[in-house]
Amino acid sequence: QVQLVESGGGLVETGGSLRLSCAASGSTFSSYTYAWFRQAPDKEREFVAVIRSTGPTYYADSVKGRFIITRDYVKSTMYLQMDTLKPEDTAVYYCAEDSPLLSSIRESKMYYSWGQGTQVTVSS
Repeated sequence: QVQLVESGGGLVETGGSLRLSCAASGSTFSSYTYAWFRQAPDKEREFVAVIRSTGPTYYADSVKGRFIITRDYVKSTMYLQMDTLKPEDTAVYYCAEDSPLLSSIRESKMYYSWGQGTQVTVSS
């Protein structure tokens, strides 16, 4: 059974940084694509970043240049380094695992396994 556990969220001031982690177990980590999505109150879940099994990465325009997604194949853990945070980055951040086609890699419905989420709050 796949288990994804996020950590690293918290409260930070505008311009600050946080690093989120997503520890995966119960699957072959190297075989899957891992993604970060976020959901703010009263908004739909939105794509943030994704890293494919072999390493290519893709980002939402809103975070490009500020966030970096990486993965550690030894630790079976994915990371999201978030710099220059803005109040509009405030949301619950979720990690997800699956093997979507490249054309669908930004769609939350293409991911079967999800973590429980971690809250990120950026104060203005």
